[in-house]
Amino acid sequence: MTTRDEDILDFDFFGEEEPPSWEDPPERGPGPPRDRGPRGRGPRFRSPGNLTPLVRLVGLIALAILIVVLLAVWVEGCSSDRKTERYRDYATEIGAIGNASARLGQQLSTTLTTPGLKLEDLDAKLGGFAQTAENQVQLAGDLGSPGPLHDAHEGAVEALRFRVNGLRGLQTAFQETADSTDATVAGQELSAQTRRLLASDVVWEDSFRVPAQTALESEEVEGIEMPTSEFVAADEVTTPGALAAIWQRIQGASDGGTPSGLHGSGISYVKALPSGQLLSTTTEATILVTDELAFEVGVEDTGDSQEVRLVVTLTIPKDPDPIVQTKTIPLIDPGETKAVTFQIGTLVPFGEQIAVKIDVDPVQGETNTQNNTAEYPVIFSLSL
Repeated sequence: MTTRDEDILDFDFFGEEEPPSWEDPPERGPGPPRDRGPRGRGPRFRSPGNLTPLVRLVGLIALAILIVVLLAVWVEGCSSDRKTERYRDYATEIGAIGNASARLGQQLSTTLTTPGLKLEDLDAKLGGFAQTAENQVQLAGDLGSPGPLHDAHEGAVEALRFRVNGLRGLQTAFQETADSTDATVAGQELSAQTRRLLASDVVWEDSFRVPAQTALESEEVEGIEMPTSEFVAADEVTTPGALAAIWQRIQGASDGGTPSGLHGSGISYVKALPSGQLLSTTTEATILVTDELAFEVGVEDTGDSQEVRLVVTLTIPKDPDPIVQTKTIPLIDPGETKAVTFQIGTLVPFGEQIAVKIDVDPVQGETNTQNNTAEYPVIFSLSL
């Protein structure tokens, strides 16, 4: 072997001892061979190291957007709640004024139908009513209203002003007719003033309540009802004829005399509701009992004078406590019949004959009271 051959052998030997190149994969265990593709000396691809921060950034952005959306929804909800609360507070405050005004109207009606009322007492009452009504106008004027309800609120204030003017006008008319001898003329003058009171109810409804409710709907505010306010519950104290009789009665009381003319009241009829069954004082009636059971009592003015504040009482015997209810007819004209209704329901004694008793208190100056009391035999039953 030559020296050259030895050099070659030495080179091969040391070449076999060299570690494998970085491109050579480590030896694998038993198993199918893996297709490594063509071998080359270029770098192999690895997963980029910046994907995880990118995912985190996207998540943070999404979370931030969600927080902003939720915050906007919360702010909008709070704003809506505050808006609704403001409208509700306004409805409560204007409602309190409207209710007080309606009670004032009831007090006026009660005063005008008070037996024995004298002119000087009426004048003082009307003056006090007018002052109270002016205070209510001031309260309403000082009450702030939400912007969309501004015009409607002015309608409420205007209605209250009508009531002040009507009360002042009524007081003046009573004063100016004090020395008159014509009840018809006095009734017409008084009725002209009460028209303002009637108009106030229309103004409250048409210029305040309806427009205010419409504004709430436009503002998408739900669950709030604008209040009503009825000053004149019935026209029985506003017509010329009724006021003429009121004026005449007050004039007589002011003169200090006893009631003149024929005075009287009496029971006209009694019927069970809802059936409409008429009751008799001589024939027993079987009455079907339901939750809607009631009795309607018709009362007639049997005299030639207007009567006020007729008290009607219904009594049904029952152990241990009888059923007793009372109603009042504010005003009734000569020859007129007015009805009152007593709601009874199912709280009645069953299966035995009893007497439903009706009493009408005699009016001032009444001498014949035979038709002021009557008893009606009945049997209450759950089936007919």
